[in-house]
Amino acid sequence: MEQNLNLYRIFYEVAKCRNLSAAAKKLYISQPAVSKSVSRLEENLGAVLFCRSSRGVSLTPEGELLCRHVEEALTALQSGEESLRAAQGQNIRRLSIGVSTTLCKYVLLPLLKTFIPQNPGIKIAISCRPTFETIAALQSASIDIGLVGIPDTAPNGSPAALDSAGWHTVTYLPLKSIADIFVATDAYLAPFLTARTDTTSEPAKEDAIFREATFIMLDKDNISRKHTDGFLSRHGIGLSHVIEVNNMDLSMDFARAGLGIACVISDFVKEDIKNGTLRELPLNHRIPKRQIGFAYPSSLPVNSAMDTFIGYCRSML
Repeated sequence: MEQNLNLYRIFYEVAKCRNLSAAAKKLYISQPAVSKSVSRLEENLGAVLFCRSSRGVSLTPEGELLCRHVEEALTALQSGEESLRAAQGQNIRRLSIGVSTTLCKYVLLPLLKTFIPQNPGIKIAISCRPTFETIAALQSASIDIGLVGIPDTAPNGSPAALDSAGWHTVTYLPLKSIADIFVATDAYLAPFLTARTDTTSEPAKEDAIFREATFIMLDKDNISRKHTDGFLSRHGIGLSHVIEVNNMDLSMDFARAGLGIACVISDFVKEDIKNGTLRELPLNHRIPKRQIGFAYPSSLPVNSAMDTFIGYCRSML
């Protein structure tokens, strides 16, 4: 079809003018060129589009059918061009962002509340999806940029857990560090923290908690879960009782309800810890911090809307 696009425009002008010479004059090309183009389109489509006579040309039934569709297509293209010119005239830029539900609520939304009023010329589309799906969306160019978290890095600096997902095809721009912690209500933790005698060693108490308590964890495909599992594995810690949920908000709700110990991002439970709703589980070893930041396809440059947005976010965090 791509080779036929110019031929369709010529065909349409001939259909409107019903005369090859008149169409040629309107298109600023020669009459033989118009005739040759019409013949080539008929050959490509395997159909006769015009009845020719000494008085001019008229559409065949096949030509009339095609003409209706070509008219709709050309009208749509013209409308698209006009919309584009209008957007350019208003300096409208567009930015599509992929982000997990949790990061959207706790990181992106607060930023957008001030960014959007200050940048009315940038129209934003949000697509909430897990990190690995965001990476896939970046690879397919269905979004411009992703706000994601990454796990531990490999020795060469690339995110090891994401290599198989195609992380090497995107560029990562760090935004801020985050820390994962275990939290629960005082009522839930009390039996585990006081059940052992004073002579029980801290490592033994910690081992007992991981062995006996219920832990609320994100599902195994989640990037945060992979980061936590890596920490637990390095320290030889196994969880005996696990409730899996698909987002961190649910993890926090389960912990607040006293159903277990949740692994969450510390920034998101500051108020809960401050007001005593939740308490951080003291550990001998803390989960290593990780980063969240923006990712975009390495093969594409940062456009002006992305550059404006990233600069703003960095200045605010």
